Amino acid sequence: MDSLTSLTSFVRTAETLSFVQAARLLGISASAVGKNVARLENKLGVRLFNRSTRNVSLTAEGAALLIRCQHILEQLHEAESELTNSAAQPAGKLRVSLPVIGYRLILPHLPEFSRRYPQVELDLDFSDRLVNIIDEGFDVAIRSGELADSRLKSKKLGDFRFVLCASPAYLKEYGQPGSPEDLTEHRCIFFRFPSTGLLQPWELRGMRPAADIKAASALTVNNIEASVRLCMAGMGISYIPDFAVREPLAAGQLQEVLPGDCIKQGYFSALWPASRYLSPKIRCFVDFLAESGLSL
Repeated sequence: MDSLTSLTSFVRTAETLSFVQAARLLGISASAVGKNVARLENKLGVRLFNRSTRNVSLTAEGAALLIRCQHILEQLHEAESELTNSAAQPAGKLRVSLPVIGYRLILPHLPEFSRRYPQVELDLDFSDRLVNIIDEGFDVAIRSGELADSRLKSKKLGDFRFVLCASPAYLKEYGQPGSPEDLTEHRCIFFRFPSTGLLQPWELRGMRPAADIKAASALTVNNIEASVRLCMAGMGISYIPDFAVREPLAAGQLQEVLPGDCIKQGYFSALWPASRYLSPKIRCFVDFLAESGLSL
């Protein structure tokens, strides 16, 4: 048991590169984590971390051991999970990170989820910043795009596509563009990614991939909901995920522009720490969303 405690302390410290963060994840003191790691180093006869007053980094021996230990702990947790999941009722707080626009995708499904799993307490954090799932203690994150962190596992939830749209009032005043090239003569609403500060490229058929439209007049926002509202108010043409404008398009408050010329597609995934076993509360939430398809 002491060996397992030491291994767990080592893995969490290696994943976060912080004794304090590891202590928070394990629910023990930082000094206890340090002692557990030191006990493991003494037993193995090697130094696993380079320590300074400001930083903690893995030694070459520590990096090699981390890969093996993560695999060992994951197998152990999976074995425990297999033995208990059949009888376990999903329960407890589930911290979920979602993009702000995620309320359109998630909220319609929550009544049914709560009916099925009444003992799961959802703690939803809506933010467009790119959270660090492991360091900030989230159980699950819903994100779009490619998975860039090897410490995470993922499951695809649903697809979406981008559309160009404008209000009927705008199109009556400024006219309907006949081709992507005509957009340079129009007022355009651009989206800036909060995490990078870069503009969302407008990827259109017949134009250079990822080319930015140089509009006659432009407005830039860093919130998709704001882009939808400004578009509905007649402020310009917006390039936006279809799920964000499904209702305004159906109600006639917006009209699709250049249908068929948008070539960009995307998808949403659920992400969770790869080094942790898939607990019943995480499994039921991810599987439920995958089955629901997020209404995409």
